[in-house]
Amino acid sequence: MDVATLVGAAATLASTTSFLPQAWKVIRTRDTAAISAGMYAVTVVGFALWLTYGLLLGALPLIVTNGICLALSAFILVMKLLPRQQKVAVAETLDPLS
Repeated sequence: MDVATLVGAAATLASTTSFLPQAWKVIRTRDTAAISAGMYAVTVVGFALWLTYGLLLGALPLIVTNGICLALSAFILVMKLLPRQQKVAVAETLDPLS
């Protein structure tokens, strides 16, 4: 593997996993008070645009990376926007032991 591929793989790993701690915290605590809905809305739009760009180019690395990031950031945004009762129901479905 060349250096560019290794750097790209590391960037993909960092980008796609960066939302996991926040998503897991939302599931475990059901608390989204400190999360900025505006920031996540812009992030979701950005990932949707990057995903679209990747699809238009047929660039699999862009498609996979931004598809995963879009799904995770959209989940966090939806959890932020849901009423408390629905947020708890989603979290209990995903982590019934909490």
